[in-house]
Amino acid sequence: MPKDKHVSETPATQWLKRQRVAFDEHPYDYVEHGGALESARQLGVDPHQVAKTLIMEDERGHPLIILMHGDCEVSTKNLARQIGAKKVGPCTPETAQKNSGYQVGGTSPFATRKKMPVWVQASLLDYPVIYLNGGRRGYLISLAPSVLTKLLGAKPVDVSLDKN
Repeated sequence: MPKDKHVSETPATQWLKRQRVAFDEHPYDYVEHGGALESARQLGVDPHQVAKTLIMEDERGHPLIILMHGDCEVSTKNLARQIGAKKVGPCTPETAQKNSGYQVGGTSPFATRKKMPVWVQASLLDYPVIYLNGGRRGYLISLAPSVLTKLLGAKPVDVSLDKN
């Protein structure tokens, strides 16, 4: 199936191609602070099936990646407990960009500048396909979530905060 809206490659898509991972491209109009909910709305997909890529850090300042449903928040207290850290919290946008190599709002878990441990909300792995950032603002890719555990070594955690 030809891709009418091809987006130029990113480090993430180049890495996925080298690993021979099948993925589809989903460009959308980036909206400042729109996040996963906005991209899901524009693409007509369930925001629960969109994984947002968050760069956080532990109490020692060591960065980590957590992939969470687009319509949920991360319980940093539960995350810290499940990964054996004293404390986990968001890092500054500058620190996130320095560690990932991606602009905030366009962060992909693939081909990050610094190798970081990856954690994934376990329920994301239940989908046959998930959507996540392809390495630039306004650009999601869809792929099998098993790629996260097989190629990134992502470890499942249950750290979703119910927003209801």
